[in-house]
Amino acid sequence: MDGFLSNLNSLIWGAPMILLILGIGILLTVGCRMIQLRKLPLALKYMVKNEEGGAGDVTSFQALCTALSATIGTGNIVGVATAIVAGGPGALFWLELAGLFGMATKYAEGLLAVKYRTFDDHGKALGGPFYYIENGLGQKWKWLAKMFAFFGAIAGVIGIGTIAQINGITSAAETFFDPNKANTITLFGNQYSWAVIISGAVVTLLVAIVLIGGVQRIARVSEIIVPLMIVIYVSLCLFMIVINITKLPAVIVEIVQSAFGLRAVSGGALGAMMIAMQKGIARGIFSNESGLGSAPIAAAAAQSKEPVRQGLVSMTGTFIDTLVVCNMTGMAIILTGAWKTGLEGSAVTIFAFSEALPISQNIASLLLMTCLAFFAFTTILGWNYYSERCLSYLTGGNTKFSTAFRVLYIFAVFIGPYLTVTAVWTIADIFNGLMAFPNIVALILLSPVVFKETKDYFERLAKDPEMDLVGSSFVEITPEDD
Repeated sequence: MDGFLSNLNSLIWGAPMILLILGIGILLTVGCRMIQLRKLPLALKYMVKNEEGGAGDVTSFQALCTALSATIGTGNIVGVATAIVAGGPGALFWLELAGLFGMATKYAEGLLAVKYRTFDDHGKALGGPFYYIENGLGQKWKWLAKMFAFFGAIAGVIGIGTIAQINGITSAAETFFDPNKANTITLFGNQYSWAVIISGAVVTLLVAIVLIGGVQRIARVSEIIVPLMIVIYVSLCLFMIVINITKLPAVIVEIVQSAFGLRAVSGGALGAMMIAMQKGIARGIFSNESGLGSAPIAAAAAQSKEPVRQGLVSMTGTFIDTLVVCNMTGMAIILTGAWKTGLEGSAVTIFAFSEALPISQNIASLLLMTCLAFFAFTTILGWNYYSERCLSYLTGGNTKFSTAFRVLYIFAVFIGPYLTVTAVWTIADIFNGLMAFPNIVALILLSPVVFKETKDYFERLAKDPEMDLVGSSFVEITPEDD
């Protein structure tokens, strides 16, 4: 099974997919005139200043935190480590490059999510790739919308949303509480530490409690946890870099040389470069989800009247996730040489923390375990919302299916700790790729809409800098319109 999954993963994440994801990011970057750099200050301003008067279920900031809760997870700690161990320091270069172009992709996704969202009979906002495919491209493309929804539901329940996250939490708990596996029990024919069993059960219980409250409770929990943990984690990483600042120039050179295979033996440069590129971009997409189409589902719920404004807010999610948090993790790992220790998963980042900070390995383990646990926990919550919305689209909003799916989702969290790390990440990568394809096709076809909306918004803003964000040209579709 491991061999089959590995071959399938290599097929999906081959050169065509890498070029497709980078290509759409480059297309949107050029078409929107480097909006991710030109308008980043404005986007950060909009991020903390909620829009007033817009229809939706949560504020723009809560929608962003919900999206960040799903993106900032084990991918930022375990995923970055996995990419660098497998692809070398150069993987960080490609991860960051994917993040830079991914900001334009995430901008387009957020814009389209608000422009083509619809509202149900109870006034609840419904949106995401399936709606901008169906409403933007027309009914003849509904099969593509259903394809995205199908893969999205599966990705949430057995891939990126549950198993990968809980596995990261319990692995970190085991590393801290029982590194030598002194206290174990036999389950499913294997030995597992009690730290894994107890931490897995506690997280499963907490997930069940929060999920009962729906998107509003998920948004409230994310709004508190996500900003706090980002500040704590980034502060720790910055401190590590500052106290090892003399090593920084050599590390930057090593990253660039590794990215282009310049350190490979004669004849192996291209192969080394492709491995670094594949691992970096795949992990970057896993972490920031630009191009996957998941974040637009949260963006569609924002109380916003302006598609462009919400697109800018959505764009900051990739900036924070990849260009800040992932970069901090990667620099710490490369600075300390943790990627060459033979360790895997969270153990790599724990080693980096203990080596770079003037603290013991136990304290480093505790700090990282805490950060990872909160990041992964909120990711589980965010992806439940995403995958339920996918299922709701497929079933026409049937609540019985949603209830059964939620139970299945919680069960997947429960069994996640008992699967191997390699298989977990391979499965997550596979469904990321399957989700991304229909969404990227839609982004390519709808890119002229993105360019037009962007030009229109900034022309209006230039004429009236104090405009109260009214008169938007976005389309809100009601059930009667359908």
